[in-house]
Amino acid sequence: MLSWSPLANFFWDLQCKIYFLLVGICSALKLTVPSHTIHGIAGQPLHLTVDYNFNATASEIQIIWLFERPQSNPKYLLGSVNKTVVPDLEYQHKFSLMPPNASLMINPLHISDEGNYIVKVNVRGNGTIAASQKIQVAVDVPVTKPIVHSEPSSGVVEYVGNITLKCTVEKGTRVIYRWMKNGKPLHASPNYTFSSNNATVLIVPVVKEDIGNYSCLVSNPVSALESEIIAPTIYYGPYGLRVKSDKGLNIGTVFTVDMGEVVLFDCSADSNPPNTYLWIQRADNTTHVIKYGPHLEVVSDKVAQKTIDYMCCAFNNVTGKRDETHFTVVVTSVGLEKLAQKGKSLSSLAVITGISLFLILAMAFLFIWKRYQPHKVIQQKLQSRPEADYRKAQTFSGHESALDDFGIYEFVAIPDLASGSRVSSQSVPGSDFVPGQDMLSTVYEVIQHIPEQPQQDHQQ
Repeated sequence: MLSWSPLANFFWDLQCKIYFLLVGICSALKLTVPSHTIHGIAGQPLHLTVDYNFNATASEIQIIWLFERPQSNPKYLLGSVNKTVVPDLEYQHKFSLMPPNASLMINPLHISDEGNYIVKVNVRGNGTIAASQKIQVAVDVPVTKPIVHSEPSSGVVEYVGNITLKCTVEKGTRVIYRWMKNGKPLHASPNYTFSSNNATVLIVPVVKEDIGNYSCLVSNPVSALESEIIAPTIYYGPYGLRVKSDKGLNIGTVFTVDMGEVVLFDCSADSNPPNTYLWIQRADNTTHVIKYGPHLEVVSDKVAQKTIDYMCCAFNNVTGKRDETHFTVVVTSVGLEKLAQKGKSLSSLAVITGISLFLILAMAFLFIWKRYQPHKVIQQKLQSRPEADYRKAQTFSGHESALDDFGIYEFVAIPDLASGSRVSSQSVPGSDFVPGQDMLSTVYEVIQHIPEQPQQDHQQ
């Protein structure tokens, strides 16, 4: 098996430079590779691409591939002259070459194939020119999905316990571990301590702020995967105990409510697990528990005192901590006074509204009565007609049918004292008409007496 060393490269370069001084064509051969470091995946093929070109006439082209591991001499893999390939029998089923293409195919790739691959191209024409390149190949196994374990798994109490998170993968080479909290990188701090390879993180001591979603991200040059989210259980509290009400006025720890109101008080605090609440009432220098639970209902009209002191207590049965808050309820009669005043104002408003409506209706009726009185309307119409209209009034004689004569007749007295009173009308038998009688009474009598006439008289 042939070998190739850096010393041989040096002599080849020296020979090329001397030949260039003599013939001037050494620099005509150019050998290039895409990258000097390539990462391959174990079990898959790897293609090492090599390009070369020259501007001289070539009679023979020789390609040689060598393999070199650290602290060892290069080994011959295969070579070619023109299109004839001469492999090393030990590697003939693993490495392949398609001349004049100088690229090398490795199939399949194994961990043992990691190292430096040296390619050398010789071109013979008027003379011999040569060039070489070295490619470093790294072989990696893809990582599997990591799994995170939390110790202890049952949860810890803040300021008391510690948490250890461990990240493991079944397969993978050159694995890099990184920790994430709520989607952001987790860095070392006084509470967070990482192992040498970052596969383990220790949280000491545990506090409420350590609550979150943790995950482990593993990667290598050929793969990257993230674990499922894990949220360690941390017990804490109670914190921020406070009391709120759905009614009344709250100033500091004093709640002012109206007499007769039903007020609901709510006691809450931040805690894990949830707190246990109890309500205590203080009266006459004594205290007694009145209710368990986060809510308290106070009926103000059933309270004997106008000022009552209460206390809400919160307990965390896991952390063993407790908290309490005091508040005072002041019952006032402002609400009843407002309600009475509101009733009085409503009664007064109803009376005023009724009187106003009565006056409006009375004025409207009076206006209509004055505007549309019948006798005034008839009198205005009669006085507005000229005398010639009355003188032209026709005198009607009887008709064959008495039904045509029935109706309202207009008796008009001409205001002429010299010629006497004239009446334009159809004479009605049996009429009690008296000259000089008022016009309105005359109209009334005609309407009154016409229905009383016998049918035989009308037919005659």
